[in-house]
Amino acid sequence: MSTDGHISAEAFRDALVSASDRGCAEQEELCALDAAGFDVDESTLGAMPQRLAVRSYLLTMKDPAADAVRQWGRLGYPRRALRLHGAARVICERHRGEVPDSVDDLLALPGVGAYTAAAVASFAFGQRHAVLDTNVRRVLARLASGRPWPAPAVTAAEVALAQSLLPARQDLAARWSVAVMELGALVCTASRPGCEACPVAAGCAWHLAGHPVGARPGRQPYEGTDRQCRGRLLAVLRDADGPVPAASLDAVWPDASQRARALASLLADGLADHRPDGGYALPDSR
Repeated sequence: MSTDGHISAEAFRDALVSASDRGCAEQEELCALDAAGFDVDESTLGAMPQRLAVRSYLLTMKDPAADAVRQWGRLGYPRRALRLHGAARVICERHRGEVPDSVDDLLALPGVGAYTAAAVASFAFGQRHAVLDTNVRRVLARLASGRPWPAPAVTAAEVALAQSLLPARQDLAARWSVAVMELGALVCTASRPGCEACPVAAGCAWHLAGHPVGARPGRQPYEGTDRQCRGRLLAVLRDADGPVPAASLDAVWPDASQRARALASLLADGLADHRPDGGYALPDSR
């Protein structure tokens, strides 16, 4: 790795692995399951082996997709609930209820992309893979290039840099990936970076350059958007015991054209069904 001569790859790895010694095993398990979308809390992980915890959640995926959407609640991006439901079915049907440990098999699951596959393979199974989430990308951009923000999308250069930093030992590679995530989430944050607490600040290109300001990637607005409208409509379906009439959806959003557009997108995404009687319901509702 080149960081303008400020810090070597070996020093960076050693500093982060050392800083992550305490509580690392528990964090690896939680990160892996969180990345996969499994609703398993810390007390569950402490009470049973990791695979058993995952399997006991997958058993609930025999229920209709509507139940997955209801359990997802207001977490946002509800299509992920359907993908989780679909992934669980594939895991049960093709992998005997065990989350596969191969990146290729993970990528074949519905809704699993490069980040999730690498995170599960690394954190749950101790393999050596570059895990690039938002926090990791921000840390590497600041440390190596002196830029405050990474590119809008993952680049080949980012992947190559992350892979070059991985320790050769698989167990250390997984720990290091957790450490970089935690560094970005708790210290090298987006709005208030705590450089005084950073174990690699002395070699960080961005810190040594005086924290140059750059244009931060903009966040999409939410108020008044189709996304907010979709959420309102889906909340009606989620809270109902069965199909609801169109009038119930009309009541939660005043703009008829936007409401129709949002409802059409829910139907297209498989998050809602149009019933023969004209009502609407979650998919596969009993």
